[in-house]
Amino acid sequence: MDEKIRFGMVGAGHIAQSYAQAFDGCESARLAAVADVRAEAARTLAEGFGCRSYGSYEAMAEGEALDAVVICTPPVTHSEVCLYFLDRRVHVLCEKPFSIDVESARAMVEASQGTGVFLTMASKFRYVEDVTRARGIVESGILGEIVLFENAFTSRVDMSSRWNSNPRISGGGVLIDNGTHSVDLMRYFLGPLVEVRVVEGKRIQGLPVEETVRIHAHSAGGVLGSIDLSWSINKEQESYINIYGSEGAVSVGWRESKYRKASGRDWAVFGRGYDKVKAFRSQVDNFARAICGEETLRITAEDAVASVEAVQAAYTALSQNQWTPIGHGPVEREPLRVVTGVV
Repeated sequence: MDEKIRFGMVGAGHIAQSYAQAFDGCESARLAAVADVRAEAARTLAEGFGCRSYGSYEAMAEGEALDAVVICTPPVTHSEVCLYFLDRRVHVLCEKPFSIDVESARAMVEASQGTGVFLTMASKFRYVEDVTRARGIVESGILGEIVLFENAFTSRVDMSSRWNSNPRISGGGVLIDNGTHSVDLMRYFLGPLVEVRVVEGKRIQGLPVEETVRIHAHSAGGVLGSIDLSWSINKEQESYINIYGSEGAVSVGWRESKYRKASGRDWAVFGRGYDKVKAFRSQVDNFARAICGEETLRITAEDAVASVEAVQAAYTALSQNQWTPIGHGPVEREPLRVVTGVV
């Protein structure tokens, strides 16, 4: 790549700080401008890169020749901001959750189709090296037939003054916030998801949204998935993904990742854990290289819509306390087999 892709960043909040670290050292992209309604926040972030700041994304679009933008604003604004830049033929990398509802998510994708403009959802865990290596292990078949997928994102965080717990801004609670990562990871390993069921735990922070939930899902291939999400407890687990097959298991951890065949006693270490900045940098580089025709997008616009469909179905399941179809309803899949001695 002869010249780096020029990115604008909309939003200068917490997640934008992670992108700022990622752009510092990016091989294929550079930060050209920052916009935020909080002019001082935008200015502070932009100064570190020697780029210009703006008090609105419209002003940034008018004042800069941008190739792409990263949308780091609260979820309720994603559709409006994305559609604005897509209309201007600017490539869009939108932070998760892609949208707060399926209708607007599909509108965003429709706006990008046939224009040559790339649109994707940011989902950092797909860019963690250990995660991609674990997927390779699963796809190799050495674990046998996959039976169970487990994921947990739990930590004690005071959410009382954060917009993430304001449903008018975030679209929900921990389910849409952390759960978007979870359903995307499950789809990454298992393929399409067809139905979901959700149970809520006790609310101890006095929030107007769910703060602890357990999700169960079935993939089109009949694999059971289990997800634990919480802002109020920490399960103190070394791993955040565990996948069990008929011939072995793989564990993706915060500090170390490993797998073991059922026929062996020892775990084989294949990864060194989670590197947040490296994952963000890989995500930006993949998007930039896709724009240049050098790589394929690791997360397509269709993947983004599928994540929104899964989360929306999860909220329906939570309110109705029953298994709920995802997307256009259940698809034909293999019958579930009873497997004992796995969990």
